[in-house]
Amino acid sequence: MSEQEHNRLSKIYTRTGDKGTTGLGDQRRVSKTHERIEAIGAVDELNTWMGLLISELKEVQLMRHRLQKPLESIQHRLFDLGGELAMPGYQLIQASFVTDLEKTLDEFNDNLPPLKNFILPGGSRLACYCHMVRTISRRAERRVIAAKEAGEAINPPLMQYLNRLSDLMFVLARVVARQSGGEVLWQQSEKQKI
Repeated sequence: MSEQEHNRLSKIYTRTGDKGTTGLGDQRRVSKTHERIEAIGAVDELNTWMGLLISELKEVQLMRHRLQKPLESIQHRLFDLGGELAMPGYQLIQASFVTDLEKTLDEFNDNLPPLKNFILPGGSRLACYCHMVRTISRRAERRVIAAKEAGEAINPPLMQYLNRLSDLMFVLARVVARQSGGEVLWQQSEKQKI
């Protein structure tokens, strides 16, 4: 590591963002509310919740051996995804990563009974963490789409990855809930005449 790289990694504050802007990998300075920065922030939040979910697995031995490796791999890909968003013109998320998510999704979903009703986030704390990752993944996807609609170049596999991730987390929430207390089924309110 060069001296310049070492200093860059060890200095926590630079003061370059004090006026509300931040730098992208293509040397542009943009507002901290820029669509691309909003997407990066949502992915960062998503990665943080994924870390919490992985940490929670250590407390639940029943699921740890099945979920830890795939989730840790996903967490690394989320860091890549954030990096790709921060470096316009680079592609880190590949179509093969989407295929890997689909294989994992199919593996877990094949053993689940079909849904006959909507389910609520619940059943166990671990299932709720899966739902948190799912919903934040959807938000990150919306932020990425907003950046694309604002004219930012976004690689298709990046958007597909977030979409499949939210699907996978829905399936994992079901798997976890069924093994730790049961799924919470939505009970529709009685219809009232207005």
